[in-house]
Amino acid sequence: MNKFLSAAAALIGMAAILAASATVRAGEATPTPIAVFDFTLIDTSPAPPNAAELARLKALDDQLRERLAQSGRYRVLGTAPLREELAKQPDIMRCNGCELPLAQSLGAREAAYGWVQKVSDLILNINLVIEDASSGRKRAAGSVDIRGNTDESWRRGLDYLLEERILTATP
Repeated sequence: MNKFLSAAAALIGMAAILAASATVRAGEATPTPIAVFDFTLIDTSPAPPNAAELARLKALDDQLRERLAQSGRYRVLGTAPLREELAKQPDIMRCNGCELPLAQSLGAREAAYGWVQKVSDLILNINLVIEDASSGRKRAAGSVDIRGNTDESWRRGLDYLLEERILTATP
């Protein structure tokens, strides 16, 4: 009989642990679906954009999507289905709110877009906005100045912006 009670107690204990684990998982917030639009380059410098800068812009797109997904707060939705519609826009940050219905059409609850402003090869800034896709209310926004026009400065600039301004904002 003692073995039976021990086995029953062990089963009850395991069931309690599994139930608690399921409760914790059920209480976790599910990642917010977010449409992440490509960065825009605003070049007010005397020199036109070069291939390296355009490659850096694409790298920022990838870095942003990856970091938002890794944060656990977001489920990043691809914007490829919107390729034709996006080609009609001058750029997402100056389309007078077009990002909101576009994000909603993907099933996103939030929309993210950013731009890099290049004043010179020494002075640049990276800007990022996350909005509620239904109301347009800003959930998070920030800007960071970077010095130097290198792959590393752009990457570090976005990392800093995400860590210090965007991912620390309360949802």
